[in-house]
Amino acid sequence: MKNSLHKTLLAPAAAGVLACAALYAVWFHTAAHGAQAAAAPAPLLVREGHRLSVPAGSPLRERLQVAAATEGARSHLLSLPATVEADPARTVNILPPLAGRLLELKVRLGDAVRAGQLLATMASPDLAQAVADAQKARDALALAERALARAQGVNEAGSNAAKDVEAARSAVVQQTAELRRSEARLHGIGASAGDGRVLRIVAPMAGTVTALNAASGAVLNDANAALMTVSNLERVWVTVGVPEDLLGLVAAGQNATVTLASQPGRRFAGQVAFVSAALDADTRRARARIVFANPEGVFKPNMYASAALELPQAAQPQVPSSALLMNNDSVSVFVEVQPWTFERRAVELGREDGDRVRIRGGLVAGERVVVRGGVLLND
Repeated sequence: MKNSLHKTLLAPAAAGVLACAALYAVWFHTAAHGAQAAAAPAPLLVREGHRLSVPAGSPLRERLQVAAATEGARSHLLSLPATVEADPARTVNILPPLAGRLLELKVRLGDAVRAGQLLATMASPDLAQAVADAQKARDALALAERALARAQGVNEAGSNAAKDVEAARSAVVQQTAELRRSEARLHGIGASAGDGRVLRIVAPMAGTVTALNAASGAVLNDANAALMTVSNLERVWVTVGVPEDLLGLVAAGQNATVTLASQPGRRFAGQVAFVSAALDADTRRARARIVFANPEGVFKPNMYASAALELPQAAQPQVPSSALLMNNDSVSVFVEVQPWTFERRAVELGREDGDRVRIRGGLVAGERVVVRGGVLLND
C-alpha cells in the first residue's frame, strides 16, 4: 500500500513547498509594506507544542480544506485479469473414428453448425471391413434361421431329434448377437451398412467450429488427435486467477463485473460460480469462474478481460488519498483537535477504494482531518 501511494503522496509535497514559499512572500510583503495598516498581519501558523494553529486572517485558511473521515462499509472491488473460455460441458472435440484419409471438409473455422450437420467425409479401409463384417453377420443369421425352420419341420414329422432343433436355435441366437455387435460398431463410427466407401462425420450438437486441425487430403492415423472442435458459445466462462493471499476472500455467489477491450464502455454483471480447490503449481493462483450468457456472441474464447470482484469487508474509516502525508517510512494525517488547530497523527493504511483509502488504525470515523493543503502544515 505504501509503495502504491508513494508517488501520490510525494507529488503534492513539491507543490506544497512552492505554495508555502509563495504564501510566505505574500505575508512578508504585507508585513514590510503595511505601515498604513492599523495592525500587524496575522502569522501564518502558531506552534503550541505538538499542535499547529492557523489564526484568523492567515492566508492558509483559504488553502486548507477540512472534512470528517467517513465510514467505509461497501465491498472492496478487487480488479484482476481474466480470460474468456468455452464451457467444457458444451465443448466437443471431434475425433476421427477410424484411421484413413480426409476426403473433404464441409465447414470452415468459425462456422456455426447445427446438430447432425455434415462436417467432413473420410475414406478408410477399416470402414469397408466393418461393413463387410456386418453383411457377413446378416447372411449368417439368415442361414441359421432357415436351418432352424428345416429342423423344426423335420422334428414335427417325427424324423428328427429334439437336440437338432435346439442346436439350430442356438445358432440363430449366436448369429443374432454377432449381427448386433457388427451393427453397433458401424453405428459407433457413424456409418451405415449400405455404405462401405465413405465415412460421414457429423456434428454431435449445435455450436461453432472453434478449432480446425486438418485439411482435405490429410492422412489421419492418431485416434486421439482432434480433427476439429465444436463449442456451444451461448454460455461461456470468464476465468480469473485469484492470488493465494486473497483466496480466503473469494467465494461462490459473490458479485463480479467484467469488462472487455472489444466492448468499451460496457460492463457485464455476473456472479462467481466456482472457485477451484487446488492452486496452479506455476502461478500459485486459484481459478475462479464467472458464468455469462452470451446471446450476442460478444464473449469469444481466449479473449482477455478484466474482472472486478466485490469482496466483503468490515466497516473502517476512510479519507481521500490527498489527506495522507508521507514521512520517511510512516504515513500521517493532520487531525483537527479544535477549530483551526491541528496535530499530526500516524495512521495505518488499509485497502484503496478508488480515490479514498481505508484507515486500519490511528483514526476513527467522524474525526476531522485536513484533506487538501496538508503539505502546507508539514515541516
